[in-house]
Amino acid sequence: MSELDQADSMLASHPLLALFRNAADGRFLPADGQVTILPALPRGLECSVAFTGHAVIATALPAGEVQSQGPDGYGGSLAPDFLRYLAGQGGRIGTLDAVLVARGAAGSPRLPQRLDAEGHPRVRHARDLRTGVRVYGDERGLVTLADGLAGRREISIELDQPGTGGSSSGLGRSLLRDALTLVPAGEPVFAAVSPGNARSLRAFLAAGFVPLGSEVIIRPERTTAG
Repeated sequence: MSELDQADSMLASHPLLALFRNAADGRFLPADGQVTILPALPRGLECSVAFTGHAVIATALPAGEVQSQGPDGYGGSLAPDFLRYLAGQGGRIGTLDAVLVARGAAGSPRLPQRLDAEGHPRVRHARDLRTGVRVYGDERGLVTLADGLAGRREISIELDQPGTGGSSSGLGRSLLRDALTLVPAGEPVFAAVSPGNARSLRAFLAAGFVPLGSEVIIRPERTTAG
């Protein structure tokens, strides 16, 4: 088995994937203020995920050491000082995103594949964090589908003319609704949306996505003593 195949196998079996899928089905971790520590993700990624009243941290750091920093399930696991501890002084801390989920729609796929967008910033960003990236779209914009955090199926969109008021004109939500026909009917598809990007967040909510929690992805860089 190649290193890439091994990494894909680890992603498919990472326990965080089951937690995301359980949450998509309405089965959440207990809202007890506690923190669950999981192993680090492949490809050098770690993360801190906040559900209601319970946090999940995937890291290579020892669980006892992480817990000694005082994170909690009421927001402490996403505090700036704690995230810097997880990342190390040279590590990269991603943006805080809301985690949303919807289900694939029945019917024939309503978006063609786009082969002209490999250099697009949205596609480059997707390939930086995800695997199996596929790009679709039309004159409204483009859609990426990929295997993302812990192996979950992830979607993102980019309107070709974002300054034209995509939310008010319904372009974003219509593109998302068509994109859901690319996902097997009934299967969950996840999205990570910055809460500050109100236009995008409104489009996802209007297209039927519901919030599950929030997350920050980390590329750690740590020094070891000796």
